[in-house]
Amino acid sequence: MSRRPRARRAITALALTTTSLLAVGALCAPAAIAAQPADPPPPTFQDVTVHDPSIVEADGEIWAFGSHGASAHTEDLLEWEQHTVDLSQNPDNALFEDIYTELAETFEWAKSSTLWASDVIQLPDGRFAMYYNACEGSSPRSALGIATSDSVDGPYENQGILLKSGMEGESENPGEVYDARIHANAVDPDALYDADGNLWMVYGSYSGGIYILKMDAETGEPLPGQGYGTHLVGGNHSRIEAPTIQYDAETGYYYLYLSFGGLDASGGYDVRVARSKTPDGPYLDAQGNDMADVKADPSLPIFDDASIQPYGVKLMGGHLFTRELGDPGTGLGTGYVSPGHTSWYQDPDTGRMFMVFHARFPGTGELHEVRVHQMWINAEGWPVVSPMRYAGETAGKVKRADVVGTWQLVDMGKDITANAAESVDVTLAKNGLITGDVVGTWEREGQHAAVLTIDGEVYSGVFAPVWDPDLEEWSTGLTAVSDDGVTLWGRRSVELAGAAAVDAVVADLSLGDTSAVTIDLDLPTSGTGGTTITWASSDEIVVTAGGAVTRPAVGEADATATLTATVVNGAASEQVPFEITVLARTPGVLAGAWSFENDLADANSTFPDAVTTGDRLDAPATAPAAFAVDGVSGSALHLDGTAGVRLPDDLVQGTSYSVSLWLRPEQLTAYTSAFFAAGSSTNWLSLLPKGHSGVGGSAMLWAGSEQWYDAGTGQFLPTGEWSHVAFVVDGTAASVYVDGELSYQGAGFPDVLSGADNVFALGVNWWDVPFQGDVDELTVWSSALSPEDVAELAAR
Repeated sequence: MSRRPRARRAITALALTTTSLLAVGALCAPAAIAAQPADPPPPTFQDVTVHDPSIVEADGEIWAFGSHGASAHTEDLLEWEQHTVDLSQNPDNALFEDIYTELAETFEWAKSSTLWASDVIQLPDGRFAMYYNACEGSSPRSALGIATSDSVDGPYENQGILLKSGMEGESENPGEVYDARIHANAVDPDALYDADGNLWMVYGSYSGGIYILKMDAETGEPLPGQGYGTHLVGGNHSRIEAPTIQYDAETGYYYLYLSFGGLDASGGYDVRVARSKTPDGPYLDAQGNDMADVKADPSLPIFDDASIQPYGVKLMGGHLFTRELGDPGTGLGTGYVSPGHTSWYQDPDTGRMFMVFHARFPGTGELHEVRVHQMWINAEGWPVVSPMRYAGETAGKVKRADVVGTWQLVDMGKDITANAAESVDVTLAKNGLITGDVVGTWEREGQHAAVLTIDGEVYSGVFAPVWDPDLEEWSTGLTAVSDDGVTLWGRRSVELAGAAAVDAVVADLSLGDTSAVTIDLDLPTSGTGGTTITWASSDEIVVTAGGAVTRPAVGEADATATLTATVVNGAASEQVPFEITVLARTPGVLAGAWSFENDLADANSTFPDAVTTGDRLDAPATAPAAFAVDGVSGSALHLDGTAGVRLPDDLVQGTSYSVSLWLRPEQLTAYTSAFFAAGSSTNWLSLLPKGHSGVGGSAMLWAGSEQWYDAGTGQFLPTGEWSHVAFVVDGTAASVYVDGELSYQGAGFPDVLSGADNVFALGVNWWDVPFQGDVDELTVWSSALSPEDVAELAAR
């Protein structure tokens, strides 16, 4: 690995393949390139979970170390083995003899029980140095230290804290009081060797930006007198973090990779790069902007993204190669949500380069895994990244016939956004024209260099073999970046027509379980290759041709009807019937009710009194319950933002239930629960007066199970005023009402409460800032209420 000197043995799976660096024009490459071999066999992947992975090679294996004490290793970048897991899953972490004893000073300073992104590098004397760090989270109060081991897998012995941030008073810069707008947050370290073998450490996140320090290679510690070091990027709380630096001997550049935006599924995380001829900058982007000047506007709200998003070469962001009904694959398509916190690996035998990062995925919430993509340097000296995960491919000659045809093309843009960049359909014709949703020209130069011109912008990059997970076969991909720092990713696509398209759509067409329908159906109207789908109903009173459902009243029999889809492509057509059973409404069954008339008693007299908590669901109370005199009816529960109320366990159980309550927020903070229910810490639902950025901050019902479920209402609750909020879960259907009006309805809601030992709370959960405001007239029902029921509860 070129980051540091060390003894190594070749990694056979990598060394057997040819180099993937380009061999044409100004593209960087070794002296000789082997002929392109036949396609490798289909890949076998073994995935692991390491958030914020950082790469080091040792004893013929590639190791990833990340946040929360997680680590993993691999021999081929395809099949990974988990070594340690998140501290919240197992506090007995094998990287240390006793991590909480060893790093007690760090955890105490950071007021945290977990670690953030760690980095490991091998020192010249053979020891491995781990740069660990912990952060309070809601502030830049952090500690960054070093621990060493004779073995990459530990146990590591703490050498002490190197840097602190977030203090009150004098900072690491002597004579300067700590200011989070200009001083570093001591997290996200990445150690590296420069071209002359000198050791450096780049670090930082949000706050005052990204900094770099000269290090003593013998001790692994900063050379004295540097304070926080040299500022490279960011400031004024701009959302820039996760720095890592790669030196490339062919171009002579140091490449600084960064993550812009927020790391969660709704944060818009993306990967950017700038370059410099020296490790300590200045780093410039493709347009020549000095990244040291890239920071948030102090006159705008904190975490101002608009000021920073035009800068840096954006290599990757949230994206989706969309999938139409009948296309190969399953689900929404192939892509990433908030990919970032990159590391890199370069095999010293082949010269092949790889980007390693964590990614989330469309429709799976906060689930994240390690991903590896091959990289190249384009003709302009900028990295470009394969559009598909590494699957063992090489990148020798790509034939023109492998390029001509239909493609899906994704423009990554420059915005920091939670909205995935979706693919468009184009054709790369034999005559060099690009037609379809965008128009332009394309060229293949040398072995596989790609040059595209679209709307006057020139993109330089690579055509390369990729393993397409939807096609489940080897195909051709495209990656290229423009002079403005915008990346295009592309993949060959399959075009079906006529009977083949109809057959594919029919095979893929499904309405899910139609034997117990309770909400409107989402009926698809199009499919692959321009296929159209029209619908007819045998009984429009039960279900319309548009999918609208009318449920029979309480006491009436369930209703049935047939929906028939007519699938047409050209002269080919086929009809598909679906038998629909619409369930009659059931009477409301009240489980518990709390009117908060200066007490926490169940007005239904079914359950014991609720009890107060501290600032988390399981934290002990520090004060008795408080009440506001001007409730919706009589008094109301008052929560001051430091405590909550735990309701009786097992209020409801199953997949049909409803919750109705009145809320008068004093403050609105994202992720804060007004009502919370859970079967476990990984299976829960939360009614949020203010949702996350993925729903624009509107009130929402949020659930976590195998994946997150976001039921955003589009409604914004006013502070200081009463609003009625209710949600209804009926099987896998969920509905959310604000002031009696349906604001969200959808399918696929997870099964949260079918098990025993369910817990319930107001104002608190296990993780987030408590609710501040008033709650009144809470009712919990062990049945699905009708819209009329909810409207009645919302009436004052």
